[in-house]
Amino acid sequence: MSARTATRRHLRSAAAAVVTAAVAGTVLMPLSAYAAPAAGDEQVLKVELGAPAPSGPLTRGGATETFELTVKNPSGKPAPFHPWLNGTPVGASPLASTDVVYKVEAVNAPATTSFVGNHDGEWEGMFHPTGKPGEGFEVPAGATFTWKVTIGLGKDYPTNNGDFSLTADSYRDELAEAPRITFNASPSITPGKLNTVIQPTGPCESGGDAAECQELKVSYRQTGDGAFSHPLAPSLQGSSGELSAAQADLRIRALVDGTWQDLKLDDDGAFRLPQIAKGFGSASGERVVRVQARLGAKSQLKKASPIKLASSVALVSDNAWPFVQSEADFTLGPATPAGPTPSSPVTPSAAPSGTPSARPSTSASAASASASATPVTTPSASAAAGGNLAKTGSDTNLGLYSGLAAALVALGAAAWYAARRRGARH
Repeated sequence: MSARTATRRHLRSAAAAVVTAAVAGTVLMPLSAYAAPAAGDEQVLKVELGAPAPSGPLTRGGATETFELTVKNPSGKPAPFHPWLNGTPVGASPLASTDVVYKVEAVNAPATTSFVGNHDGEWEGMFHPTGKPGEGFEVPAGATFTWKVTIGLGKDYPTNNGDFSLTADSYRDELAEAPRITFNASPSITPGKLNTVIQPTGPCESGGDAAECQELKVSYRQTGDGAFSHPLAPSLQGSSGELSAAQADLRIRALVDGTWQDLKLDDDGAFRLPQIAKGFGSASGERVVRVQARLGAKSQLKKASPIKLASSVALVSDNAWPFVQSEADFTLGPATPAGPTPSSPVTPSAAPSGTPSARPSTSASAASASASATPVTTPSASAAAGGNLAKTGSDTNLGLYSGLAAALVALGAAAWYAARRRGARH
């Protein structure tokens, strides 16, 4: 099996899990509708793509182009066809469903319904026989089916994306080859990417050592031209070995508009940071968020243990697959109670003879002080150098992101890590 074919099959297994339709709202297709190919399926179909007309680059909100998609069955028996048009932009931003204008019409084929979906952060154009969602076409022996495909750029096609490529494939691995067509976008751009870095910076300012309360800097910077046309949802995910953030009772708070705010751990295992407004790009410079991490009283960790914290970013809606990530490792342990401090001596005038002296008091732990003390809002050196404090608004640890899979329905953490490794696909 060629590397390309193996990669195509791997991507199909991810696409098989869930499809988000952009017609009449959001539709989740059942897993069985996009099952992986059965053993023994033959790759007998041939697909050809005609030249787009009119020729020329596409503009945001401008005229569309059409081309013919033809599937041929040269074999002596009927063959199924489950079409999958996988779209990939050049640039920093994933695509929302409305970023690409898409339509499929039958020319010499059964009545057809088309819709837009996404998986692994990629745009996909789907179509199926009308009235039979999740089913494919049956191409008779020696027959040819033809469709007219319309493609354009929506008015919100991200300005940090350039050319848009469309690969004609099948999510049931029924094609001998998967041809591709590229649509040039105007104006042309210098493509870049979004980078996020999470870096431990030392103990929390409120006191104690880093093993009880660790401060970190989370930064975001885009390279290349243009900016995101959709708001971004940054988040943090944590774990300690086999323990989830909830089991470790990991507590995270962030400095938001000069005030430390506790972040709630969502059901999907993520701490949500303030959204990044649309328009964030290379001209925005570095965005910096200061966070603090400690363990709560219900932690299953009984001694200082390694913690893995990851920063990830996704679009806020429509295509909420994390497309960039970074990780940091540090150590946290339960707060160690401080020893008793001597009380002040009691003078005879303050306490008559025989009256017991005051009981020794116990000082609060550094972790408790971190949570309750008056916050210090002095920016970090990086922020002072030109970064901004947080404003309200593309693979190493499978267990780390297991919580995010619940938010994406049937797509598991394994699919996320697979998505991170598929760079060799193109």
